[in-house]
Amino acid sequence: MCGICGVYEKKTDNTSLVRQMCDVLAHRGPDNSAVYQSGFVCLGHRRLSIIDLDTGDQPIFNADKSLAIVYNGEIYNYRELREELRKRGVVFQTKSDTEVILKLYELDGADSFARLNGIFAFAILDERYGQSRLLLARDHFGIKPLHYYCKNDLFLFASEYKAILLHAAVERQLNPQALHHQINLRYNQTNETLIQNIFRLPPAHYMLIENGRITKIERYYHLKPEIDYQKSRADWLADIPFYIKQAVKRQLVADVPIGVYLSGGMDSGSIVAMMREAGAENVNTFTLGFNEPTDEIDDAQITAQYYDTAHRVLRLDLFPMRHMPQVIWHAEEPKINLLQGFAMSGFVSQYVKVALGGLGGDELFSGYDIHKFVLPLNFWHRLVPQGFAASAAKVSALLYRLQTRLLPQVFDEYRRGLQMLLATGNIQKFYLILRNVWDYDREHLEKIYSPAFLQTHLAPVSKEFESLFEKYDGMTPLDQVYFAEFGSKMLNDYLLVEDRMSMSHSLEERVPFLDLDLVAFGFSIPAKMKMSGCQTKGLLRQAMAPYLPESILKKKKWGFTFNPYLQFQKDLKTTAERILTKERIDGDGIFNYPYIRSILQAKPHPRLRWHYNFIWLLTGYYIWREMFLESTISTPHNVDVETFYA
Repeated sequence: MCGICGVYEKKTDNTSLVRQMCDVLAHRGPDNSAVYQSGFVCLGHRRLSIIDLDTGDQPIFNADKSLAIVYNGEIYNYRELREELRKRGVVFQTKSDTEVILKLYELDGADSFARLNGIFAFAILDERYGQSRLLLARDHFGIKPLHYYCKNDLFLFASEYKAILLHAAVERQLNPQALHHQINLRYNQTNETLIQNIFRLPPAHYMLIENGRITKIERYYHLKPEIDYQKSRADWLADIPFYIKQAVKRQLVADVPIGVYLSGGMDSGSIVAMMREAGAENVNTFTLGFNEPTDEIDDAQITAQYYDTAHRVLRLDLFPMRHMPQVIWHAEEPKINLLQGFAMSGFVSQYVKVALGGLGGDELFSGYDIHKFVLPLNFWHRLVPQGFAASAAKVSALLYRLQTRLLPQVFDEYRRGLQMLLATGNIQKFYLILRNVWDYDREHLEKIYSPAFLQTHLAPVSKEFESLFEKYDGMTPLDQVYFAEFGSKMLNDYLLVEDRMSMSHSLEERVPFLDLDLVAFGFSIPAKMKMSGCQTKGLLRQAMAPYLPESILKKKKWGFTFNPYLQFQKDLKTTAERILTKERIDGDGIFNYPYIRSILQAKPHPRLRWHYNFIWLLTGYYIWREMFLESTISTPHNVDVETFYA
């Protein structure tokens, strides 16, 4: 895995700037750094050596140097593609997957990108045909990041936007709409970032830049639903281990040691099982504990002993909030699920350079608790008359007013449950309320935001989900939720966290469940087949029964995650009180301090977990704001959380 960056700027030598951009991305690639300037384009690369340790340094060129590539990622089918190209007469100078991408592009153009089975973001400088063009591309599911800025014939790109901010022409201005998404969804569903005019290239797209201007952004791959209602349960049970094993075997390609994040659940356990099935001899596994009742250390130990792995355990300290500045700097946005990944990657990177994780298994095989709420109403969503929505919305608004005026905050969760039921017939609204989106209630917006901030006319979060649900209209509501989750929360929340937190310690994390063939297979399984009654992952549990201990097959999902209620009582509350002061909140002019204070002063309660997540996000936002808008902190390593106390 690596870090890439670059600039297109007329009549400017940007080698010094791009060196600085590479320096700020050093954590993504500590093994080598390179800068290449040709004409108005300057490319930068930081390398984390995984494949072809001796000859894989970048940029890599074609024979006459009319093509150059900088690349972040791994192509798992590069050996097959390389052999195909060799038969077509291509001569290779390296053994790297990077050169395979370049040679494919040289022969087949952008049409070749769909054939790459892997995780990638790359930039190709194409100086053929007497002109200079820059082409950027991102992998099918957005596993690897790619940011860009384009204004006044200046184009910049980077794996992380902190590198883009180094150019003097880039203004550090807050994007209010992106902030609303971040606070409401806990991630940003748009292709924008918290910095105005810095964007993310969407997954499965490539971009063409000519003369410093974007001339094309085009999709090269579509995930098409092809649900197979004819296949028997026995066939599905036979196919699941085959596809998981195939994906795992592909992702064992490396010239360095590989490990596994072993949470104690089925997904990571299945990866360990299939590694053994694929012939892996020395399997390294790692797990994490939070000093909380929900820790899965004992469950992970069961799987580790079952497969005789070299198993190591990390137990987090009781005060993880002190690491908030580091994780915010790496993530480039406030989030609630960063600290565990940051700690885990720091621990794992002491032993291996590559780790496999179980992300994607819940999306493909129906592993989230929200699926248990959608399935029972699958039938009823189709029967509710269209005219019901307007009446239900009025009742929902009345519920909000009554509950917030007459009952304490601990009853918010019950009220939201009723509002969710009132959204039956509108699967998009039903799903978003289930995911705790709150901007359907105008009064809640007025409670959270200041009147001045509301004047920015924020678009509702639901707007960004309309195309996702419309695209799969006609499918069952649960199938719609599967596809919507895959293109939203997994992409812009989970994958972002996986990349930033693993790369914060120069660790490459791979996700076998997002193998191209496994994803297509997983989405071909009918929704009603994936769950047994209301048991999540019913089909996967049965398919993996020959490979996993019985206790693992029966356990409830938890994973590497904090309990916000318990964290609030550790050091979240004390940290938030020092950062979210009345003076700071009122001076900033975005949020209403009385609502923040009402949460901090309320008696701690498990049913206030979403309120604690809100406090967590706000605390992170003000750390982010000082880092990225109000100062130029180039490294977080010696910055204590106390630095951000008001």
